[in-house]
Amino acid sequence: MEGALSGLKVLDLSRLLPGPFCSMLLADLGADVIKVEEPKSGDYIRAWAPKIGGNSGYHVVLNRNKRSFSLNLKKPEGKAIFEKLAAAADVVLEGFRPGVMGKLGLDYQSLERLNPRLVYCSLSGYGADGVFANKAGHDINYLALSGVLSHSGKDIPTLSGAQIADLGGGALMAAFSIMAALFARERLGRGQFIDISMTDGAMAWNCMRWGKFIADKEVPSPGDGMLNQGLACYNLYRTSDGRFMSLGALEPQFWKAFCKAAGRPEWDTPLYIEPGAHQEGLSKSISEFFLQKSMAEWSELLKEVDCCCEPVLNLDEAMESQLMKERSMVIDLVHTSWGAYKQLGIAPKFSLTPGGVKSHAPGLGEHTRSILEDLGYSAAGIKKLKGAGVV
Repeated sequence: MEGALSGLKVLDLSRLLPGPFCSMLLADLGADVIKVEEPKSGDYIRAWAPKIGGNSGYHVVLNRNKRSFSLNLKKPEGKAIFEKLAAAADVVLEGFRPGVMGKLGLDYQSLERLNPRLVYCSLSGYGADGVFANKAGHDINYLALSGVLSHSGKDIPTLSGAQIADLGGGALMAAFSIMAALFARERLGRGQFIDISMTDGAMAWNCMRWGKFIADKEVPSPGDGMLNQGLACYNLYRTSDGRFMSLGALEPQFWKAFCKAAGRPEWDTPLYIEPGAHQEGLSKSISEFFLQKSMAEWSELLKEVDCCCEPVLNLDEAMESQLMKERSMVIDLVHTSWGAYKQLGIAPKFSLTPGGVKSHAPGLGEHTRSILEDLGYSAAGIKKLKGAGVV
């Protein structure tokens, strides 16, 4: 069956993580994503180790379901080819610093004249304007400036294992906004420019701590939040084998079930959900409790108890788990050159227009010839472009 976004044409000029993850989401749901890359180097992430065959594992995951088109935008012929593509495209996604596309004459104002229905999404660290617009940055910086790092972890700021600003504040925000702009296009008859700042997006992820702060005026800090190690009933606990269990028994029914299963009815008091010094003592008691058995033993003992307590799996264990297999979040694929490998599954499940993994991540410029042929270029013309370094 065709995906929900079948028929949508996306030109993706982005590199590394945020933009490619955004366009991957669109491609997974059926959009025709053309990954426009520099002829010689391509997306920098292609060179990152470790590799599957000759391809970076990062590239293999982030760029499935896309077509790769090598094109030198600095050449007049390359710019002209991109303009032809943009004239018939629905979306342009780019992740350069503000002003770069303008210097190439391929910014929204330029492309809008060729295609008024174009949705143009610019994804950057600090947005298209403001004093930080042209500063370099990475996920760690966006999280730092948005305040997210200041209240993450315990005692001192701690980085997440996943890139929150890049993925949550950037890629997901961009994908959502692109779809919103396409929906608006149906009413307005024209596209628009979308300015996505990963720092803005990360700032929005402060919503829970923000709500608490405007109410009690207490500046959040690491380990002081209801959902960040401030409550004993919502925390991580080490087991006898050095692994961890995650306890999330916030609601009274779950906490009561946990206390009953633990054989510790004295823990079940209204104070369990109230912040205060008593939480430290309760946390210590629960810590001693979990140290009595291994993670596997606790997982087995509590698997039928409805108390929001689950083992902290490593990535390999998660990939092999029944949950992820049942939800099709791990897909076994075989490439003619790389061999067998595991690919991430499709997270959103559609009843009528499901997404899917239809193709492997492309080689650099793998689809250049076919895309140029679709634009009407002859074999001789393509050879000439290649010789001139345009493609």
